[in-house]
Amino acid sequence: GHWRLLCKPSALAQHLVRSLGRSAALRGGRWLWPCWPRLQMLWQLLQPPEPEPVVARELLQLSDAGLVALDWLVGPWGAAGGGGGVSSPVLLLIPNAAGKVTGGLLQLGLRALERGFIPVIFNRRGHNGCPLTTPRLQPFGDPGDLREAVTYLRCRHPCASLLAVSEGSGSGLLLAYLGESGSSSRLAAAACLSPIFRGRDWFEARMPWLYEWPLLLHLKQGLSRYAGALAEVVDMDRLLGSRSLRELEETLFCRTRSRPTSWESYWERNEPLRDADEAAVPVLCLCSADDPVRGPPARSLPRELFRSSPYFFLLLTPHGGHCGFPRRGPGRCWAHEAVLEYFRAMAEFLRTEERRKGLPRPR
Repeated sequence: GHWRLLCKPSALAQHLVRSLGRSAALRGGRWLWPCWPRLQMLWQLLQPPEPEPVVARELLQLSDAGLVALDWLVGPWGAAGGGGGVSSPVLLLIPNAAGKVTGGLLQLGLRALERGFIPVIFNRRGHNGCPLTTPRLQPFGDPGDLREAVTYLRCRHPCASLLAVSEGSGSGLLLAYLGESGSSSRLAAAACLSPIFRGRDWFEARMPWLYEWPLLLHLKQGLSRYAGALAEVVDMDRLLGSRSLRELEETLFCRTRSRPTSWESYWERNEPLRDADEAAVPVLCLCSADDPVRGPPARSLPRELFRSSPYFFLLLTPHGGHCGFPRRGPGRCWAHEAVLEYFRAMAEFLRTEERRKGLPRPR
């Protein structure tokens, strides 16, 4: 499929090249569908997963009395509990920044469930039906709530490997968390599907209306449910009248009644890669050169990061759109198979290193 892996040379990188090279998911054939990235994007947003998954919701109370929702995928068959045993790996799925759980993300969760993972979706405050108990939402790159959720998952599954996958603009949250946490992230590995690396540039450049307007309407619909509570801190008329994602983000987090701040200061605290040099967990980023949402590769891909950091790996393909990566046959998205193969290869590499060095497995 003409994919390339851009990374700093290392033993782990060689192992990933061998493992991904053997994966049938990355052996693309000639097919016209991948040549239309915007149609892929529309299909990915509208197409529901098959079969529809059954979800068990759990509300997690945070230190400031706010709530986030954890949706455990228990399969399309109504089985009780997450699939797998006590030591089965837990896969944390992070939706895009608008909180929209796409069919593609659910499909990835079902694929993971079939392979013995325990998939769970992280829903931010006020997103996807999660109650808003405080007049505060989560900024683009503020990993505070995610950190508390990861701590809870580690306590609930102390013997399991904890993995994370983010989709689209939701990768800003995962990348910020990995940078801020460093070696204390509690994650064994992470992956980002069509990530947004430069948040401010992305908001200022804007996206194709085909993608921006549905997300803008989705956000406004969710925020309108909490108009009374949020009116204490933001101008709701201006918020619901926003005509772009940038205007909505600026109104929600910069032009607040209590602590107004500038657009520049906001991004100093919320850029996804602000602490990327501190990341200490392997991260696979799957990107396509024709992504209409992220923007042209020359200005939107931080290639130097992948060349210099031993923890960042860029899987770059010429076609794939935004979170689409379509293929023939069941599954429809080859990136899902590539991510699961990456996690399998990571676990295999770590086991080999432990045996080679004679290290005891962590309790």
